[in-house]
Amino acid sequence: MRVLETDGRIPAVELARRVGLSKSPVQARLKRLEAQGVITGYRAVLDHVRMGEAHVAFVEVKLSDTREAALQAFNRAVLAVPEIEECHMIASRFDYLLKVRTTDIQAYRRVLAERISALPHVASTSTYVAMEAVKETA
Repeated sequence: MRVLETDGRIPAVELARRVGLSKSPVQARLKRLEAQGVITGYRAVLDHVRMGEAHVAFVEVKLSDTREAALQAFNRAVLAVPEIEECHMIASRFDYLLKVRTTDIQAYRRVLAERISALPHVASTSTYVAMEAVKETA
């Protein structure tokens, strides 16, 4: 699994060599893990800096209503905002933590004002701008 996390495009023969098995059992295990939903997909890892999307902000979101219907409405709406890279419900003094990626602070300000603040039941937000990514996983 660790090998696949770092190189999802590794040929089955090479993966088999690294884990000490033959190709057939490795392919069978991969198919089983995919069928079980353990492996949910394969994707390209992008260099966001080279793409011009180097600005990262973390946003605490406090909702005005935390009943299940409100949470579900917020969750559905978050999925429609492409700049929100991650969204986690948090057990804390706030309700959600968002990871937001934009081109720069001006673009972030627009996303905050026009998209995040307009999400259902948002009462308040607090922003923390990342100065450097020390460790990120894809």
